[in-house]
Amino acid sequence: MIEHNEPLAFRVRPKKLEEYIGQEHVLGKDKILYRTIKADRLSSLILFGPPGCGKTSLAKVISETTKYKFYKINAVTSGVAEIKKVIEETKNFMLNPIGKSILFIDEIHRFNKLQQDALLPFVENGTIILIGATTENPYFEVNKALISRSMVIKLEPLTIENIVTILENALTRKEGLGEYKIEIREETLRKLAVISNGDVRTALNGLEIAVLTTNMNQQGKIEITDEIIKNCIQNKKAIFDKNGDSHYDTISAFIKSMRGSDPDATIFYLAKALEGGEDPLFLARRIVICAAEDVGMANPNALVVANSAMQAVHMIGMPEARIILSEAAVYIATSKKSNATYIGINKAIEDVKTKDTGEIPMAIRNAPIEKMKELGYSQGYLYPHDFPGHWVEQQYLPDKMVGTKYYIKDENILI
Repeated sequence: MIEHNEPLAFRVRPKKLEEYIGQEHVLGKDKILYRTIKADRLSSLILFGPPGCGKTSLAKVISETTKYKFYKINAVTSGVAEIKKVIEETKNFMLNPIGKSILFIDEIHRFNKLQQDALLPFVENGTIILIGATTENPYFEVNKALISRSMVIKLEPLTIENIVTILENALTRKEGLGEYKIEIREETLRKLAVISNGDVRTALNGLEIAVLTTNMNQQGKIEITDEIIKNCIQNKKAIFDKNGDSHYDTISAFIKSMRGSDPDATIFYLAKALEGGEDPLFLARRIVICAAEDVGMANPNALVVANSAMQAVHMIGMPEARIILSEAAVYIATSKKSNATYIGINKAIEDVKTKDTGEIPMAIRNAPIEKMKELGYSQGYLYPHDFPGHWVEQQYLPDKMVGTKYYIKDENILI
C-alpha cells in the first residue's frame, strides 16, 4: 500500500466543478456562481457556513480552474506582511503578466480591522479577487466595505445523501482508499453520514481511521461495522483536536456551570475555551442564551447585562474581551434562576404544531378598515388602560385553549 501523508479529506478534494458534491442551491448549472466559475469571470466572494460544508474545497476547485495566480493564506497565522507580499507579486509584471490574482483567506473573520483595511484598495481596483471563508456571519465579522464589494454566499451543511456519495467516492478513488479491500454496508456509511452532522471532514476522517485501525479478516478484507465507525468518530475527536479536549464538552461544561450557579467552574471553563482558541463572540452568544433560558424572569436584567457584554466584546476584541466575558458569565452564574419562560414557549410551540388550537377571538383581531368591524373584527374589545389598575378581565386565548397555562411562576420569580 502507498503511504499517504495527507488526511483522506485533503486527498479526495474535488479538482473540477463537476466533481464538487452538494450546495446545489448556489452551484446548480443555472446558478450565477456556477456560471462565473466556469467562465473564469469570478468577482470577490465571501463564503460562510459551518465546518466541513465545502468552503475550502470550493476554493480548491477555483484554484485548479482559473487562469489567475492563486494564493492561499490563513487569517490565524498571517498578517499584513503576507497580504503585502501577495500584492507586490501580483503587481510584478515578470511574476504575473496578467496583473491580477485570486487570494483565498481561510477564517477571514479572524482578520482584524487593520488587516482587512489593507486589502480593501486592491479588492476595490480589481488587483485582488478575494475569496474569504468563515464559519461566522460575515455581516458581523467582515469589514462592511469588503462585504459591499463581494458576493456573499451562504453554504449549508451537507445532506446525508451528499456525504454518502463523497464517502463512496473516497472508497473507490486511488488517491482515497481504493487500494484497500474494504467491506462496508451502505447502512453503515449512512450512519457515519448521520453522525457527522453535515461535516464531511468529520465523516472522511472517521472512515480513514476505521480503515487504518481495523485488521483484515480471514478473507483478506477490512470489514467496517457500525460499532467500529462509532468508536472511530470518537477517536477522531481525540486525534485531531490539537489540545486533546473536545470543543463541545468544554462549551457544555461552561453553560452547565453557569446554569448550576458555580462561578468558579464558570470562569475555569471560560478560560479553557479562550485558551483553546474559541471565538469570544461565540462565547458571548452562549452567555446571552443562558441569561434568557436559565435566569429568565428571576432576574430580567441578566439579559441586558449579557447583551451589553456581547456588544462590548464585538467592539473591543481580545485580549480585553476576556474581562467582559468573565464579568457577564459570573453575573449569570450568581443570579437566581428560572426557566419558566423557556418551558412556556416550548410548550406553546408544541401545542401550535400538534393541536387544533382554534381561532383568535374576534374582539382582539385587527380591523384596519371599517368594513371589517362590521364583520365583528375588534368588536367588544376592552382597552385595559380605561379600567382601574389598567387591567380588565377579558378572553385572549382561543376558545379551545381557554385555561391553558404556559407561564407558571416559580419561587424565584419576583414579578
